[in-house]
This record gives sequence, C-alpha cells and structure tokens, in this order.
Amino acid sequence: MLSLIGVAIIIIGFILKLDTIAVVLVAGVITGLTGGLSIMEILSIIGQTFIDTRYMSLFLLTLPVIGVLERYGLREKAADMIKNMKSVTTGRVLTIYLLIRELAAALSLRLGGHVQFIRPLVNPMAYGAAEKNYGDIDEKTEDEIKGFSAMAENLGNFFGQNVFVAAGGVLLIVATLQEQGIEIKPLDVAKASIPIAIFAFLYGVIQHYILDKKIQKKLSKKNGGK
Repeated sequence: MLSLIGVAIIIIGFILKLDTIAVVLVAGVITGLTGGLSIMEILSIIGQTFIDTRYMSLFLLTLPVIGVLERYGLREKAADMIKNMKSVTTGRVLTIYLLIRELAAALSLRLGGHVQFIRPLVNPMAYGAAEKNYGDIDEKTEDEIKGFSAMAENLGNFFGQNVFVAAGGVLLIVATLQEQGIEIKPLDVAKASIPIAIFAFLYGVIQHYILDKKIQKKLSKKNGGK
C-alpha cells in the first residue's frame, strides 16, 4: 500500500494547484523509492519513457505554431485563396481534402488533424467557398460547415489508416484474433479494409454533395433567389 503514496501526492498537488510537472515527477520518484528502486533506476525509467514518447512533444509544439500562424492571418489567407478560384464549392473543397487525407492515412503519412489542418486551413477554405458563392453566411450554416469539415478529417483518417499493413489498428486486430485462435496476416486485414475505405470516401462525396445543395437552397432563398 505504501507504493500508492504517489497517487496521494498527485491528488494533493492538484488540489493545492501546484506545478503539474513537478508534482508528477515527485510522485514518480517517491513511488519508485517506496517500490524498492534506486535513484539511478528511476532516472533510467524516466529517461526511457521520455524517449519512447518524444513524438508527443512534436505534436504539442504544433499548437503554439498554429496559434501564431492564425494570429497573423493564416485563416484569412486560406479563405481569400479559395475566393479567387472558379467553380469552387464547399463540398468540393471538403471532398478534395477527404481524398488527400484518406490517401495519406493509407500510406501512413501523418498529414492532417483537427488542430493542424481543419481549424486553420480546411474549414476557412470551405467557409470561403460558401461565402464566395452566396455572400454572408448565417451562424447555423457556419456551424454545419465546421461539422462537415471535422467529418472529412475523421472519415479520411479512421477508414484510411487500416489500409496500411503496419498500422496500429491492423496490428491490434491481428493480435486480438490470434488470441481467439484465429490466424490472420496483417496483409489480409489491410486488403479487407480497402473496400471499406472506398465506401467511406463515396459516402463522404455524397454527404458533401448534399451539403452543397442544402447551402444553395438555404442561402439562395435568403438572398432572394440570387
């Protein structure tokens, strides 16, 4: 029970609103000492854990970078770029992104994300396309565009990643089935995921087409049929 003292330290530290990193570090060191580990063993575990999860730090670095880019007009420039294009619609913008996102996921390329692409780029471009064609956009339509922009990211990433033979989801499926006595290769799971990925893309295309028609009907009526 003494080794659980780290949990108590974290709870107390959070209640007192102490520095989060310091609290967790102290809790980890004390837990290790009460568990019979030496200082060198504890430092070795902490260092190895940092190395194993270092890519998470890269993700966290993107947050302030995106914030700075937005502060200096990234979203506005993305919307302006779309407004200068001909025959562009919200649905077409989202369909193109869905295709790119799904292909990238199928090749295990870490492209996209709600923070890195949807908020600063894809959603402003989708919104800009609607604004170019119909003028001012009401708040409800703007929220719908935001939702469909997020959907394009989720569809492309979720259904595209299992096409890659070494994806984490594929390996999890293989391991789970093997525990049940079912022998299967990662390549078989990847092949079976291809029709699902195609169906997901076609579903997205249809949804984006319906979105375009809905926006056209709603905003054209609002603007007097223009």
